[in-house]
Amino acid sequence: MKRIRGEKSEPFSIDQASVRATISVRHAYDIAVSTTLEIVGEPTLPEVKMHLVAPNAPATARVTANELCIKGRSSSYVRHVSIDLTGTPMAGQFRAGQSFGVVPPGNDYQGRPNKVRLYSIASPTWGEDGHGQIFATTPKRLISEEMITKPGETVAHPQLILGACSNYLCDLKPGDNVQVTGPSGKRFLLPTDPSKHDYLFLATGTGIAPFRGMLQELLAGPPAGSPWQKSWTRCGSRIELLMGAPYNTDLLYDQEIQDLAKTHNNFKYHTVISRERRVDGGKGEYVHQYLERQLDAFKDMLQNPRTLIYVCGLAGMQIGLFRLLAAKGLAANYLTIDETIRDIPAEKWTDEEIKRRVRHTHRCMIEVY
Repeated sequence: MKRIRGEKSEPFSIDQASVRATISVRHAYDIAVSTTLEIVGEPTLPEVKMHLVAPNAPATARVTANELCIKGRSSSYVRHVSIDLTGTPMAGQFRAGQSFGVVPPGNDYQGRPNKVRLYSIASPTWGEDGHGQIFATTPKRLISEEMITKPGETVAHPQLILGACSNYLCDLKPGDNVQVTGPSGKRFLLPTDPSKHDYLFLATGTGIAPFRGMLQELLAGPPAGSPWQKSWTRCGSRIELLMGAPYNTDLLYDQEIQDLAKTHNNFKYHTVISRERRVDGGKGEYVHQYLERQLDAFKDMLQNPRTLIYVCGLAGMQIGLFRLLAAKGLAANYLTIDETIRDIPAEKWTDEEIKRRVRHTHRCMIEVY
């Protein structure tokens, strides 16, 4: 589900032309899928408002909270930043699963004004406050080294790069102003009637952000006094979340999600750690490897026409999932496979072939960055 991302946690810059081009390509693909394939169990998604605030005219919002949201001591620094949209066109107009933009102050290393970066909204549709005025996101501090060729030079030199927007967001204090745009996104959303579907959520790292909002919307509900309270109904569908992280201490919103799992027996929370031994002594694994190892527990769910798959996290995590679904005969209604590789065993597909020849349908939502 790659919506063009600027900086959710590991950023890159975007401009409006590239956004328009990507939207055009995605729209063409959506039409092609909907007109050539009847997808059993395809969800009906809500109409959403987008781009109420444009990148060239950002709105001024205000930070209300900024705190770490990792489980323990970690080499990663991910923060939960809440932003008050009161007085902006975005107030009360976003949904769980959408993104928004941040325009950081200052210039890039070439002296040009910083461009907008996109972040996932980590809140339910009614926001952190219950009235749709405040939402949260999960910026991750970025530190890297790149080979940079400066203006007037012909040779690239190593240079320390600090995420222009991620570190800026992580440094903001309650009361500070921040320039925001959006909202963005119309596909990575919960259906209009959540009770008609079951949900398999696959996340890595800061990809947990939209699922935090969705879980609150499906299970926890709006707080007392929220205008959404009268129309909300707790979802009794089967919900499974697989959360991947390098180390146990890197898990985000872990206690909050554990509490939801303890309170709601239709929701199960699976932590998948890649760089530590499992409790049974086995090697660490990635999300798709855990899913394959536990396939007997998930196979009936994947075969059920009620089920929707949502994937959010680092680019490439969908490759293992696509290969697994195809190899186990579970790809129907989740994937469309190009005829050039259809007769090749899925285990022999290259990563490049999967990227170019396999597409997800509207029952498999992908948001990678």
